[in-house]
Amino acid sequence: MIHIYLFNKGFCMNESITFIGGGNMASAMISGLLHGGWSDQEITVVERNADQRERLRDAFNIHATEACVGSTEGAQIVVWAVKPQALREVAMQSARSMAGGLHISIAAGIATMDLCQWFGSDRVIRAMPNTAAIVSSGVTGLFAAAGVSASDKALAERIFQGTGACFWVADDERMNAVTAVSGSGPAYAFHFMEGLQKAASALGFDEVRARELALLVVGGAVRQALATSEPLSVLKKRVTSKGGTTAAALEVLDRNDTQGTTVLAVQAAYARASQLALELEELA
Repeated sequence: MIHIYLFNKGFCMNESITFIGGGNMASAMISGLLHGGWSDQEITVVERNADQRERLRDAFNIHATEACVGSTEGAQIVVWAVKPQALREVAMQSARSMAGGLHISIAAGIATMDLCQWFGSDRVIRAMPNTAAIVSSGVTGLFAAAGVSASDKALAERIFQGTGACFWVADDERMNAVTAVSGSGPAYAFHFMEGLQKAASALGFDEVRARELALLVVGGAVRQALATSEPLSVLKKRVTSKGGTTAAALEVLDRNDTQGTTVLAVQAAYARASQLALELEELA
């Protein structure tokens, strides 16, 4: 069973947290931390790009620096937010000074065993967030190495509370499934909404109204589903009258096996995630 953890805002932490990499996902997490009560004085970002460092300072009033040396020693929490292909090199250069901290990696495809070796620690958590974290509506899968304590896990949950929901999985392989379902999931939703927008445009709505309709319809359906524990199939039937307009549309969707195609698409993402993990392991 997957347990989803949702937290109320208002927690207050004193731990220092260092982000290695200051891209979009790091920015989303920082925003969530600040809204959740974390002090901007406790957050440091190591980012090589000068323009991005300036943007981070302007947006969050946090400390942003170019290099790890001298600025991150003794960090209590380290979030590794660099590209998977670059993580090993960056970790080998700087992880030793932060070996005593809790290490959280959001790099896809890197096995926990390798992360523990690179970071020189077994207090390592793998995390797979998705892009909806930017609007505090993300989903993050988490997996903990053997050295992670219950308090470490609780801390990781609090860190991700500002980005949406989080849940734990049992092993590295499940993280590939997380990548396929929720990590890539926003793209599947956008793909469907893009099609609905095109359909609205084909029926004469202008581009702005067509987009608005697609977003409102899907957003309303999601809120309706979240408000009940009833199966999605039951909710679908309630919209569908025999011989009606919805039935005509669903007949076309079923004839083209859109649900089966969705299953195949997610399975393809899962296979690619597993392949990428092997490729990155070979590079290591």
